[in-house]
Amino acid sequence: MKKIYITDLDHTFLRNDLSISDYTKKIWNSYAQNAIMSIATARTYRKTMQFLDGVHLNAPMILLDGALIVTEDKKIIDSKFIPKKIADEIIDEGGKFGIYPFIITLEDRDSLSEAFLHSDILNTAQQEVLTRYVKEDNLQECKNMRASEDNFKIVYMGEEQLLRDLAQRLEEMFGDELKYILAPEAYVGCYFLTLLHKDADKSHGIQSVSEHVGFDLKKLTVFGDNFNDIGMFHLAGTSVAMFNAQEGVKSKAKIVLDHTNDEDGVARYLEGLLNAK
Repeated sequence: MKKIYITDLDHTFLRNDLSISDYTKKIWNSYAQNAIMSIATARTYRKTMQFLDGVHLNAPMILLDGALIVTEDKKIIDSKFIPKKIADEIIDEGGKFGIYPFIITLEDRDSLSEAFLHSDILNTAQQEVLTRYVKEDNLQECKNMRASEDNFKIVYMGEEQLLRDLAQRLEEMFGDELKYILAPEAYVGCYFLTLLHKDADKSHGIQSVSEHVGFDLKKLTVFGDNFNDIGMFHLAGTSVAMFNAQEGVKSKAKIVLDHTNDEDGVARYLEGLLNAK
């Protein structure tokens, strides 16, 4: 049976300037003929496809932290949404803390058109993040922010303690109806709080891909750097943390690389496997 390789994108497969080197593409693509290759990311379909130009995948992608499982040609394998009623209550509660979220929604299922909703009230971290997006990313400013019917994920950005307090309050309100991820945001230097459907995570995503493609999890190798990757680590036969990974993530990995994402750590590991044969 084929081996399977699934990698996170940001700070794992992508360099810090959001590029993928020709070397990494060459090594990764050399595996695609004889192995099952895919990605698991917090990114949207649109952004992911922009980043992966020239990278070969042959299995469904795990996107939006596992809220969307989809093929490159936009066939949806699985999706998990936060209902509008709950999402609106989250927005209202965040407003009491003086903070408003980003919301990634599905506008059209056939075209897989996504919308990136944000309030006209932004903190410094959010302003910085928006500089990385362009009009084609379907940004929608909202003066009186309301959720859509199909909400993939809700993301707050800001100071750690503020987000911890907000997370605690939301968990008191919704309990295990939601998944809560609080982690450092390495690009901007703040923290982010991501809210998802309770079954939207990378581990559930891997299980969906496994059922769709048909593979043995013992033959799965995953690569990651942040706390939303730990679920994958628990499932995979081999879990690999980048040198630049969070310390709590390294402690959960079977292998910790000597190289960072900026040093093509994933490709160096895969090339090492080839040379060891």
